Amino acid sequence: MWLTSSSIGRKLIMSITGACLVLFVTFHVLMNSVAILWPAAYNTVCAFLGANWYALIACAGLALLFVIHILYALVLTMQNRNARGADRYAVTSTPKSVEWSSKNMLVLGIVVVAFMVVHFIQFWYKMQCQEILGHHFYETETGLLLPVTAGTAFIQLAFQEWWTLVVYLVGFAALWLHMNHGFWSMFQSAGWNNTTWLPRLKKISCAWTTIVIGLFAVQAVWFAYQAHNGEYFKNTELKNQYIEQVGKVFQERFNAIQQSAKSQYDQEAMKQMQDLRQEFMAVMEKYNQLGKEEEKAAAVEETPATPEAPAQNDTTVVNQQPANN
Repeated sequence: MWLTSSSIGRKLIMSITGACLVLFVTFHVLMNSVAILWPAAYNTVCAFLGANWYALIACAGLALLFVIHILYALVLTMQNRNARGADRYAVTSTPKSVEWSSKNMLVLGIVVVAFMVVHFIQFWYKMQCQEILGHHFYETETGLLLPVTAGTAFIQLAFQEWWTLVVYLVGFAALWLHMNHGFWSMFQSAGWNNTTWLPRLKKISCAWTTIVIGLFAVQAVWFAYQAHNGEYFKNTELKNQYIEQVGKVFQERFNAIQQSAKSQYDQEAMKQMQDLRQEFMAVMEKYNQLGKEEEKAAAVEETPATPEAPAQNDTTVVNQQPANN
């Protein structure tokens, strides 16, 4: 098949898969904007997508396209190296028309992949993957059960670490360089390489990439700022949303035990329901304490120190002797 056997076919596959990734990145930055403007609505969107069949198909399709894009990038790089042979070791001057990103697309791609792995571990693994495995909650190091559909809670967990913002900004810089070249290059591979349209596509590519990646960077800084203040755990609306999602899962479990009870006085079912109530109360206690430590610390920092009373001379007369006349 010429798509896989010829270099032109492989470049065409690279352009098609790259276009799909461009659309995904655009969708992702818009979804992140919802998390900034309407955090509660962002959790609703996460719950709507979740592990539903359409989300799973889209996720699997994007993952496949991403893997194909990477593999074909490696194949094309190796082909170019083999075509140059020993000449690749020769020191030659680089034409000004050749962009730095064009010569280092593989390196930039590796940095982007490393960034995506971190992103998947912080979000996809803790959310959609857990839901696929049949888990309704993700347990934090403190024992707090977070609903896997509570996206803002996982923003808090990720961006409260100082290194997360650094990793994301480095990843966004590499993504900007990679996509700024790749955006117009995919049109060139598809045949739009005439002298009229290619300069226009380069300008469009630079504008679109700068806007999207710039928004990503601003969003990351905002998430880090909010997470540092514990906003996603202190916000009353978000906390109520988490509690509502937790309560829904426990209610479904409670109803399932009731339905499976052999009779109204089934001792085993009654014990299970009692244990479930105690577990739910323990979870609610943790949610009641959620964010209070940050509030106490902030209150201590803002409370001015109580001024000490000025020292006074002791006027008490001890063993006073009458004066001699």
